[in-house]
Amino acid sequence: MPLSEHEQRILAELEESLSKQDPRFAKSVRTTNVYAHGGRRVRWGVAGFVAGLAILVLTFSYSVIIGLLGVALMFVSAVVVERNARLIGRASWQDFTRAPRSDEARGAHPSRAGSLREWLSRQRRKGE
Repeated sequence: MPLSEHEQRILAELEESLSKQDPRFAKSVRTTNVYAHGGRRVRWGVAGFVAGLAILVLTFSYSVIIGLLGVALMFVSAVVVERNARLIGRASWQDFTRAPRSDEARGAHPSRAGSLREWLSRQRRKGE
């Protein structure tokens, strides 16, 4: 259901006030996609799994307890990867592995958020 003109104006005012009050947060919201947090957790999970495997291989012959800690780290990391991969859902690898583009690089391929901002500004100009 599309937004009414009044709702669009309120949304535009909120966006404008956010940009004025906290420009760093507004920039991070513009440059971060939906899958960035899940992708970051998956990468940390894979790194944890590799670290656990290294701990297991390097220490199991000397200390069984430290080797088992490596196995526990591998298990926890695998759970983190699995849960965040489920949250990411149907996203393609390109969506969450690419680095967010800066505002200058968006000229050739505008993002959905940029397109939405342009549409909202056009709607706001129509209403005035």
